[in-house]
Amino acid sequence: MAKKWTQLWLQYKPRKDCGNKGYFENVWICGFSAEHKIVVNLLKEVEKAAAGMLDVHPDFKEWSADETAHTGMLLCKSEVSHIGAEGYEISEKAGLLTVSAREEKGLLYGVFHVLRQVALEQSVSDCYLCINPDNPLRMYNHWDNMDGSIERGYSGESFFFANNEVIVDERIEDYARLVASVGINAVVINNVNVKDNATWLITDRYFKDVAKMAEIFEGYGIKMFLCLNFAAPMELGGPDSADPLDPEVRRWWEKKMEEVFEAIPNLGGFLVKADSEGRPGPFSYGRTQADGANMLADIIKDYGGIIIWRCFVYNCTQDWRDYKTDRARAGYDNFIQMDGDYHDNVILQIKNGPMDFQIREPISPLLGGLVKTNQMLEVQIAQEYTGHQIDVCYLIPMFKEILDFRTYCAKEDDTVADIISGRTFGNKNCGVAAVCNTGNDVNWTGNDLAAANFYGFARLAFQTSLTAEEIAEEWIRMTISCEQEVIDTLMGILLPSREIYENYTSPLGIGWMVVPHEHYGCSVDGYEYSRWGTYHRADHLGLGVDRTYNGTGFVGQYHEPNVSMYNAIGTCPEELLLFFHHVPYTYQLKSGKSLIQHIYDSHFEGVEQVEEMILAWESLDGKIDADVHRTVSERFQRQLLNAKEWRDQVNSYFYRKSGIPDEKGRKIY
Repeated sequence: MAKKWTQLWLQYKPRKDCGNKGYFENVWICGFSAEHKIVVNLLKEVEKAAAGMLDVHPDFKEWSADETAHTGMLLCKSEVSHIGAEGYEISEKAGLLTVSAREEKGLLYGVFHVLRQVALEQSVSDCYLCINPDNPLRMYNHWDNMDGSIERGYSGESFFFANNEVIVDERIEDYARLVASVGINAVVINNVNVKDNATWLITDRYFKDVAKMAEIFEGYGIKMFLCLNFAAPMELGGPDSADPLDPEVRRWWEKKMEEVFEAIPNLGGFLVKADSEGRPGPFSYGRTQADGANMLADIIKDYGGIIIWRCFVYNCTQDWRDYKTDRARAGYDNFIQMDGDYHDNVILQIKNGPMDFQIREPISPLLGGLVKTNQMLEVQIAQEYTGHQIDVCYLIPMFKEILDFRTYCAKEDDTVADIISGRTFGNKNCGVAAVCNTGNDVNWTGNDLAAANFYGFARLAFQTSLTAEEIAEEWIRMTISCEQEVIDTLMGILLPSREIYENYTSPLGIGWMVVPHEHYGCSVDGYEYSRWGTYHRADHLGLGVDRTYNGTGFVGQYHEPNVSMYNAIGTCPEELLLFFHHVPYTYQLKSGKSLIQHIYDSHFEGVEQVEEMILAWESLDGKIDADVHRTVSERFQRQLLNAKEWRDQVNSYFYRKSGIPDEKGRKIY
C-alpha cells in the first residue's frame, strides 16, 4: 500500500548510472557494528536507494582482516584526526569506494552524501573529499500544538500530535530519514508557547510515547528536545511559585528531571521561551534570564542535557505615541548585561533580526554583541511574514547574507557564521535552528516549492560554504527533475523570489504592514497604532523609523564601522534605509529615483515579476509531475492576487499620504 505522503528528495527514482552502479553490488562494513541502530538504518537506506535508482540489490558483508582488494563500497571506521565526530571522508580507488567516519553519525552522513551524488547523476569515481559539519547543533524547531494545530503552520496539521496524544508511526521515521539525510541532528517537537496538555509532556502521561519517538530519532543521529513551560511547577501540582532561586522550586525541578531522564535517557534537553508575549519567566520574581536558564541547566547537566533559551524578549504592550521605546533594542538591552553569566550548557537562541522574521531587517546586534556566552542563530522557514507557503519565497539567499554578515566583534572570524560555529570564541555549544515549515499535507510543505527551504536550510547548516545556487540545483534535481530545461526554469523562479516578494510588499526594510494576527496580505496601518512596537511612522512628508543616535539610539548596539554606516543616511544600505531613518518622499536614492517613485515602481514591478514566474511555471506543464504542477499553479494564482492587492494598497496609501503622483501615470487608487 502506497504511503499517504511523498518522499521529497528521497524518492529514489531511476537514475542514469554515471559509473556508480558497481559500488553498490558489494557493501562491506569494517569497524562498526552492523547491529548498531544507526548502521541498521543506513544499510536499509543503501538497499532502498540502490534498488530504486540503479536497480542493484547489494550484498552486505563484514570486512575481514585478510580481505584483498575488491570492487564495491567499504563503510569503514577511522580514527584519523582530520575527521571530526560527525564528519566523514569519501575516497575511491580501483573500483573500491570507501566511506570513513569516526562515529556512526558521520558514517550516516557520508552514506547519504554518496546517495545524493547518485540522485544528482554525478559520478563518484576518482573522488576524494573530507567534510566536517560547520555547526555543532543543526536544529529544526517545530511549533506544533498537542491538539494537532501548528502555530504559523501552512502545511496542514501536526504529524507529531493529534487530539492531545503523541503520534508515533511510520511518518515519524520518514521525517527522521529526510532530515538526517541533510545533516539535521536535533529536533524540537512542540511549540515554544507551551500551554495546556503540552505542559504534561514531562510527566508519565506521555513518557512512553515520547520515549518511542526519541528512540526513532536516535536511530538517525538526531537528539530530540522538548519545549518547557517555565511555570510547570505551579501547573503540575508543585510549589505555588516558579521562582528559580526558591529552594523548593529547585527541588521540584530536580525530582522532575530525574523522572524525565530516567524515562527518556536520550533526550537532548529543552528549549525555553520565557518572559515573552505573555509566557511566564524569571522576570516575574525579580530574577534575571540567567537565573532562570542556569537553574534548569545545572539540574540537567549530569544527564548531558542542554538548555536553549530564546532571546525573543521585548515589551509587547508598547504605546505607539512613545517614539523612544524601540522593540528593535529589546533583545540586546535585555541580554547584554548578563553576558558571561550563563553556564556552559546554556545556549542563547537569537533571531536573525532584531524584530521578527521580516523579509528584510538588519542582523540582530546580539550576534557579535555577546562575547562570553554560547549563541545559536534562529531563522524561520515557516513563511509567517514571507508568504505563508502560498507565495514562492526561496529564503536561502537571505540566510547566506545573514551568515556572511561581519559583526566586527573580533579582529578575524567575526561573521555570524563564525560566531555560531564556535570559530570566533571557541564555543562547543552553539549552532543554528530554523522554525520548521512542515505539516501532514501529502507533500509536507503545502507548496511543493517551499520544500526547497526545508531542504536548503539543513544543507546550509551543515556546509555554510554552499551557495544558494548550488543548494537550489541539488533540490531541483533530487525532487523535481534532472532535465536541464526544468532545472533552468526553476532556478529562474526560485533565486529571485525573495526580492520579488520584497518588491510587492514592504519597501527598503520597513517591514510589517501585514494583516494583524494572520500576517498574510496587506494592511499598511494594521499594526501602526498597536501595542506591538511595529511602526512605519509614515506622515505626509516621509516614512521610516529614526533609529540613529538622534532617534531611538538602536544603531549604538553595533560595533564600528557598522554603527557609523547605519547612522548616516548617505552610507546606510538602501535596502535597510527605512529601518534606520525617517526619510522624505522626495529623497533621491542612488538609482536617481525619489523614495516615493521607488515605492511605486517596485510594487508595479513585483506584480509583473510574479506574472513572469507564472508563465515560466506553466511552461513546465507535462514536463514534471502533474500533481506538483497543479498544486503550485493554484498557489501561484493566489500569489498573484496577493501581489496585486499589496501593490494597490501600498501605492494608494503613500500617494494619498504624499500627494505626489506616479511619474509614469499608472493606475493608483
